[in-house]
Amino acid sequence: MHKSLLSAAALALAVVAPLAHAHTEGDIILRAGAITVNPKADSSSVKVDQGPLAGANLGGKATMSSDTQLGLNFAYMITDHVGIELLAATPFEHDVKLKGTALSAANGKLGSLKHLPPTLSVVYYPLDSKSVFQPYVGAGINYTWIYDEHVGSSASAAGFDNFKAKNSWGMAFQIGADYMLTDNILINAQARYIDIDTRATVENNAVAPGTRAKVNVDVDPFVYMVGVGYKF
Repeated sequence: MHKSLLSAAALALAVVAPLAHAHTEGDIILRAGAITVNPKADSSSVKVDQGPLAGANLGGKATMSSDTQLGLNFAYMITDHVGIELLAATPFEHDVKLKGTALSAANGKLGSLKHLPPTLSVVYYPLDSKSVFQPYVGAGINYTWIYDEHVGSSASAAGFDNFKAKNSWGMAFQIGADYMLTDNILINAQARYIDIDTRATVENNAVAPGTRAKVNVDVDPFVYMVGVGYKF
């Protein structure tokens, strides 16, 4: 009798309390959290490309600071194992510094810039769709829109102005994992490598009229995000 009652109770709980199913075809997943862009910033030397000093190699290199913003993921599951995902974020802002150049006035903080890094990826989830733990890998394409470049106060006082940086197209790769807390709510962690290459230029008419220097920068950041999500 007791065994029958226990079996009946277990069956009732199984019916009433549904499993926290993970991702299945047609699901829409929204994730939000803190996202950090950590540039590697491997650059060429700084060279003068315009003006009477054109061709001069000033040496040195450029570096960029990290920044953390609000990250957003929008994903749509094409099948139980394959999805399309868009990465978005509030604008990142980075300080740009020059070091080791032959022109001492150029060393230090040159200025800052902002960028938006929308990235569209195809992601693959290898585990069964009923698993509450869902690791995944992905690859896609990134477009980095760079804007609001401006020189810092010290660089401006040294005669630098008209700081510009080119936008970038590149590949992006990611790994990540979702853990389903309920049928709709999840926690997420992810890491990405994004190929971002830009060319920055800055003018300095105080050195010589028409002088412009350039530097090629492989930003190539590692991008980390931790957050929560909701599955529709």
